[in-house]
Amino acid sequence: MDLGSGGGLDVLLSARRVAPDGIAYGLDASDAMLALARANAAEAEVSNARFLHGRIEDVPLPDTSVDVVISNCVINLSADKPAVLAETFRVLRPGGRIGISDVIAAVDLDPATRADAEARVGCARGTLTAAEYERLLAETGFTGITITPVGDAGDGLHSAIVRAGKPR
Repeated sequence: MDLGSGGGLDVLLSARRVAPDGIAYGLDASDAMLALARANAAEAEVSNARFLHGRIEDVPLPDTSVDVVISNCVINLSADKPAVLAETFRVLRPGGRIGISDVIAAVDLDPATRADAEARVGCARGTLTAAEYERLLAETGFTGITITPVGDAGDGLHSAIVRAGKPR
């Protein structure tokens, strides 16, 4: 499942990787993005991609229904990151994992500078530090947590890869 799937590219790529009877889900709150994603799936002749309307804080899938959750700079936009992580944990099967690209803040970034940087980057709202992100993941129940900065977004913000798993 891709949180904030937009036009569906990552879902279409994932649909080609799942088991023959597997389904790749995309979740987005925008009707326009869902229509684009569905059109892209039809054009690519991908029949095992499903695009769901909803919010990342309230995923419209049953408990333990997905093996992997991905997201590209969407969790950072939520004002309720604990709810997003709780929902992600809920829908993951035991042994499932997350692979998230997101934005993190430097530890020493003061609130005003952080807000200015978030406004400039645009893919940020209430940016967490790596330690805050790790703490929230652990409190939710995730294990094997790694947060790897991969690029400087400027002004104390960094792009990062966040990985973790749900215990078996």
